[in-house]
Amino acid sequence: MTTLKATLKDDLTAAIKARDELRSSTLRLTLSAITNEEVAGKSARELSDDEVRKVIAREAKKRREAAEAFAQGGRTEQAEREKAEGEVLAAYLPQQLSDEELSALVADAVEEAVAGGAEGPRAMGAVMKIVNPKVAGRAEGGRVAAEVKRHLAG
Repeated sequence: MTTLKATLKDDLTAAIKARDELRSSTLRLTLSAITNEEVAGKSARELSDDEVRKVIAREAKKRREAAEAFAQGGRTEQAEREKAEGEVLAAYLPQQLSDEELSALVADAVEEAVAGGAEGPRAMGAVMKIVNPKVAGRAEGGRVAAEVKRHLAG
């Protein structure tokens, strides 16, 4: 078992013992999503820590989107619960890049792509290929793409 998955299971046990309903239900759903990912496909397999982080990030994104939808629908109580669940999951993810750090990484990638012959808005794919491995789960893809577009336009 991966260390991150084992940590999640240990934290779930602790949350159940502490009668922390929010934390235990969030961790149960996340572990269920990890198990579903492990058995998806033609044969069952054990996920690596990076793959587990991707599942957790996907679950956290679902919580953020649901919180926004509930807030727009006027269901503030449900939106607050979704936000709280997202915060529980955020504790298991790497620290997110600040806007300044992301901008610096993208600027370096744009310079590298331009040096490689890419230019203008069509360089987006080349820049994304360079910047995505450097970002690796520390910033959402849409946020990275928006920053790349901003650098290429300006």
